[in-house]
Amino acid sequence: MRMEQLEYLAAVTRLGSLRRAAEELHLSQPALSETLRNLERELGVELLERRRSGARISDEGRELLPHIAEVLHAVDRLRQAADSQHQVSRRLRLGTVSAATATLLAPAIREFGATHPSTQVEVIADRQDGIQQHLTEGSFDLGVISYLRDDDPPPGLHTTELLRGRPVVCVRRDSPLAALNAVTVADLLAQPLIVMRSGYAMHRYVHRLLGGSAPSLSYATDGAEMCKLMVAEGLGATVLPDYSVLGDPLERGGTITCRPLADDSTELRVMIHRRRARSVPTAERDLHAILVRRAAEQRRSRPVG
Repeated sequence: MRMEQLEYLAAVTRLGSLRRAAEELHLSQPALSETLRNLERELGVELLERRRSGARISDEGRELLPHIAEVLHAVDRLRQAADSQHQVSRRLRLGTVSAATATLLAPAIREFGATHPSTQVEVIADRQDGIQQHLTEGSFDLGVISYLRDDDPPPGLHTTELLRGRPVVCVRRDSPLAALNAVTVADLLAQPLIVMRSGYAMHRYVHRLLGGSAPSLSYATDGAEMCKLMVAEGLGATVLPDYSVLGDPLERGGTITCRPLADDSTELRVMIHRRRARSVPTAERDLHAILVRRAAEQRRSRPVG
């Protein structure tokens, strides 16, 4: 068994096809396929399901992915330890549903970059179930996800709570809703509404909040950042966690603002996840620690009432 065989399998899993993996690895597709067939013969497991439409990881292969990820991380740590001059840069992959991206994640990454200039941080926007799956498979190092209060985080991941907050209505400062002390469901339904697509905690919350009623006009999009940009462009109002709006550059600059929802006591939480491993790479551990510390500072400066 060779390390590149495991790396090739991880690339196919991450990219979703032999063709894309071959392009990234600068290999011919037949050569990549044959290398993985040799690994399958050695392990006695069919790792890929090959079809005319392409190849994807098999159920048996998916069960082995956490073990493969541990091996690859162990080798990566060995290479880092041997490279005392830090000539080989490391890449961290962080999945996020865009909760607190501008208010927490971006400042934390800026701080991390000052002390880890050779480490690339790749931030990937995805929905909750996608991030959890990528973490389990080992293709993400960290994941930042919003949950409703009664949601249970996945048991197979190491979980730390970063922030707690409340849903708020995010609007432009010239919106009629900005003149209200609190926004009712009736107020919200009278305005164009920007909502997140299915797969986000805020999609489930808004669906429950409206109770089956439909706004006069609605838009659907991915992630809090796009919701805020659409609000800033005057397309309507949106409902987001307060920690995603307060301190955002658009809010600090006076373009957008937020108002509480009337008669609503829903609590939201931001969690950071990583795989359960006996040894965690230094860069991953440091970024995790920065996020936890900055979240604690944010909680102290803006406590939830």
